Amino acid sequence: MHFRHFLAIVLWGFSALAGAFTPTAQQLEQFKKLPKSQQEMLAKQYGIDLSRIGEANKAGPQEQQLNKKSILPREDISVEHGADSLKPEEKELKPFGYELFAGEPTSFAPTEQLSVPSDYIISNGDSVSVSLYGKETATHIISIDREGRLNIPNFSPIYVAGLTYGELKELINEKIATEAIGLKVFVSISELRSLRVLVVGEAHKPGSYALSPLSTVTHALFASGGLSEIASLRNITVKRKGEVIAQLDLYNLLLKGDSSGDVTLQSGDVVFIPSVGSQVTVEGFVKRPAIFELKDGETAKSLVSMFGGFKESAYLEKVEVRRVIEHSKKSVISVDFTQNNTAYTPQGGDYLKVKSVSSEVLDSITLIGAVSRPGYYEWKSGLTFDQLISNTKTDLLPQADLDYALIVREISTTNEIEVLQFSIVDALKAKNVRLAKNDKVFVFSRFNDLEKEEAALKNLALTETEQELQEKVKLWHLYERRLFDQKVLFDMALTDALSDEREDKVEIKVEEEITPTAFGRESLLAPILAQLEYQATVGNSKATFEVNGQVRFPGIFPLAKGLDVNAAITAAGGLLESAYVDIAEITRVSPSGDVSHIKVKDLDNKQSADSLLLQGRDTLNILMQPNWQESYKVHLKGEVVFPGTYTIKRGDTLREVLARAGGITEFAEPKAAIFTRETIKEQEQTQLKRLSEELRKDIASKSFQKSIGSNTSLTYEETNNLLKDLASVEALGRLVIDLPSILQDRTVLSLQDGDTLYVPGLQDSISIIGEVNYSSSHLFKKGTSIDDYINLSGGMRDRADEEKVYVIKANGAVLIPNRSSWFAVNNTVQLEAGDTIVVPMDASHMDSLTLWSTATQIFYQLGVGVAAISGI
Repeated sequence: MHFRHFLAIVLWGFSALAGAFTPTAQQLEQFKKLPKSQQEMLAKQYGIDLSRIGEANKAGPQEQQLNKKSILPREDISVEHGADSLKPEEKELKPFGYELFAGEPTSFAPTEQLSVPSDYIISNGDSVSVSLYGKETATHIISIDREGRLNIPNFSPIYVAGLTYGELKELINEKIATEAIGLKVFVSISELRSLRVLVVGEAHKPGSYALSPLSTVTHALFASGGLSEIASLRNITVKRKGEVIAQLDLYNLLLKGDSSGDVTLQSGDVVFIPSVGSQVTVEGFVKRPAIFELKDGETAKSLVSMFGGFKESAYLEKVEVRRVIEHSKKSVISVDFTQNNTAYTPQGGDYLKVKSVSSEVLDSITLIGAVSRPGYYEWKSGLTFDQLISNTKTDLLPQADLDYALIVREISTTNEIEVLQFSIVDALKAKNVRLAKNDKVFVFSRFNDLEKEEAALKNLALTETEQELQEKVKLWHLYERRLFDQKVLFDMALTDALSDEREDKVEIKVEEEITPTAFGRESLLAPILAQLEYQATVGNSKATFEVNGQVRFPGIFPLAKGLDVNAAITAAGGLLESAYVDIAEITRVSPSGDVSHIKVKDLDNKQSADSLLLQGRDTLNILMQPNWQESYKVHLKGEVVFPGTYTIKRGDTLREVLARAGGITEFAEPKAAIFTRETIKEQEQTQLKRLSEELRKDIASKSFQKSIGSNTSLTYEETNNLLKDLASVEALGRLVIDLPSILQDRTVLSLQDGDTLYVPGLQDSISIIGEVNYSSSHLFKKGTSIDDYINLSGGMRDRADEEKVYVIKANGAVLIPNRSSWFAVNNTVQLEAGDTIVVPMDASHMDSLTLWSTATQIFYQLGVGVAAISGI
């Protein structure tokens, strides 16, 4: 603790880099003696830039003097370190113009490197450089004495006080020319005198300041640290010998660049800063929101010029003005700033709130979704859809669904909507789909799955321009979707919790987790369904319906006016190949809660289906054809006469498929056959995931229980590698089978989709892994015992568990010799070619985490051996 306290003191010196001085050489040497890692850690903790420390050390005295600031940043004493510093910052309005002069005054006169103007008045205290050249060369730095004389060596004195700098140069030139032949002179100001100015009133640090004689009123303001919080920027006066010689309005300087009031000061001048006058607060959609000071006679036009005018999206017809009346109450008036000569006169205490115009684009048509040019379009009476979309190739994206599109139309002033469904192909042919004012037209993608959509577009070989168009349309769509969602949520007045619940209710149901496309039904329908759900009331059921079963996009959809069964199927993307078209079922829930079921026949007969209209909350269920099955495929690899992929029907057996493949070859080893199944693989993958989570919990528990000096705890790197290894394990999905028994028709194995059979060649080796001195494989010799093979591998290690040695048979079965087990009941294990002997570690020699690690290593070694079949 003492060491860190010492380092904090050293670093405090470095932190002065941001202030008025740099660290000393001794401090730098102390810091350099620290290890580099500790330097970086402490520098980061105290907010120090190590590169700046090096640069500051290299800078010489002259550079450090040039870098010294005459006006330092003003300290912010309002910042407190503690819990309050963690609060989010709230941006509040500040008085206009104060920050420009905000600084911390210094006690020395600023050295300003400025060229001296010709009209500068020479006075005592100034120093002049006189350089003579010609028959002799000399340079003299001469100060003007208290009598106002300039004494050039070897020349008579001259009175120069009161002359301008230009007149001084002419006078000296004439004097040298007349009194010395063959000499010429060059005159310049070497050093200026300082003048003393008194800054009083509402200055940050009132007092007397030594300034350059070229200083103006603004220089005095900077030197005094600027203005206090209650200072006036508009009535700063300069008094000379008791009389006001100038008045400075800083608003003229800041807003117009008018510096006419910023006069040059003289010694003895008094700069007086009065208190602020009446103020007006302006915020909202203006270019410069702030608090502004008013002068007598200020008009609304003057106020507008102060805050820089209104933003383009400002609502000017009714600007909110809050005003204090009779010092006792507040009132609100609405001011129309669209008029040039407004009757509004600003008063002290007024608060102007300029609001934004509505984000809603009126008298327009909005195209959303899989269109080439989404956005807003002008609405005209009699406008039809074909006038906006006239060509499906140029006006729509390639993935657009031409059979299903929606029009969302507002039907009341309360933003209630109704939905119209139509076919784009039919609309272009008949040209009879009329659009109303403020309609939103949704064009959907033919896909819901992003992966499938991208694959389809890839096959179309889009040009680079077409690909860029896809991305631009998606960006616009996402922006418009966000605005639409915000509007819906505002109308529904829902909290975030209710919003999450709503999304769960209206989300279109899919059979598996997919990444939705930007223009798919799931993405575009969500806000529409949310609005329809919100506007459902007693006596007005929710205008949605649901389609389940054998359709391309099962889920919930908006109920359009006059929607029949065929249109409902179109909304769901159409029937799948497996759909049963002879009959379907509609489940209808009445307002009283009664449930009825309606049969729909002949789905392929449009006239029959058209006669039945759907109602709100109906559910249409499309059945699957009896005995329908997808095409199942199995894979035969290895020592099969005709290996490959075979299509099967449900109920086919492995023996039947092997017969179709010509059976196994004469070099096959059927006892070592490996059979994998996808469903088992999924189960194993789930178990591995659960295993990984349990291991993480175990590691977390051990990290608290292990002492710092324990030698048995895993290091962070070992733990991290263990978790990575376990996470990367891929399940094999192996099913232990007896292939010889299956070939002899003594065992029947029915196949499933994705099953794979590996038939390896004849085996001639025995493998030994685990706690032996040398894990290896040995040539199989009939009659050789387990102990003999262990001895051939160098024997067991000290930490081996002799009583738990087990054998993994070539077909995957696990047998434990000389003891009963749930793996198998066998007291004598007959070794065969292809078997693996596993010698485990004695668990008493290690903690649970090490046991996890060892078990995982053995699992990997087994997995590597099994994975070798992939090369068959």
